[in-house]
Amino acid sequence: MIFCNKYILYLRQNTKHNQLQSIDDKIIAKIKKARRGSLFFGEDFLRFGNSKAVAKALERLAQKGEISRVVRGIYARLEIDPILGPVTVSTEAIAEAISRRDRTRIVPTGVMALNALGLSSQVPINVVYLTDGSARKIVYGNRKIIFKKASAKSLAAIGKISRLAIQALKEIGKDNATEKEIEIILKQLEKEDPYRLKHDIRLAPEWIRVIMRKALKPVEND
Repeated sequence: MIFCNKYILYLRQNTKHNQLQSIDDKIIAKIKKARRGSLFFGEDFLRFGNSKAVAKALERLAQKGEISRVVRGIYARLEIDPILGPVTVSTEAIAEAISRRDRTRIVPTGVMALNALGLSSQVPINVVYLTDGSARKIVYGNRKIIFKKASAKSLAAIGKISRLAIQALKEIGKDNATEKEIEIILKQLEKEDPYRLKHDIRLAPEWIRVIMRKALKPVEND
């Protein structure tokens, strides 16, 4: 009887261990199918187990060094540079991954918009996005990713370049843009889809519309 009880206990423990290993194996197999640097959330693996079991599995895989914890709740198998080693995930990639998960819209603002258009070489410590999702702050090393709740109109721009131009000009301020800055913005806007550009111009303040309309002339004269 004692032997029987011990054997049953052994089977239970062994089964539990195999289940845990199975979740780990399934998670790492899925992650390895994606390209390095892809970001994953716990909910991406819920078909392999409940949220608690998945969270524990991700912790174990991170402790083993098979994956990296990027920020709380987000994991990745980092890209490896042959000289520099593991490649840090960009704040933009994290913000876009959260946007896809939550099915929300985001628009980069401030210095980030200036940097993206080539108007500034400054890399902001805190990056700010307008969003129609929840307002929140995410700590990423010594940096912060800040999501600010915004109106529907602020998020209605559909052109990737034109929405950056609007935010960059807002950051520069009315009557403060130099000829060189306007030249750079217009050069960038030439790459924008004409339909998207025309759509987004209508959403901008009038003083920004005046600048952005200049980018339509080469297109309309073709």
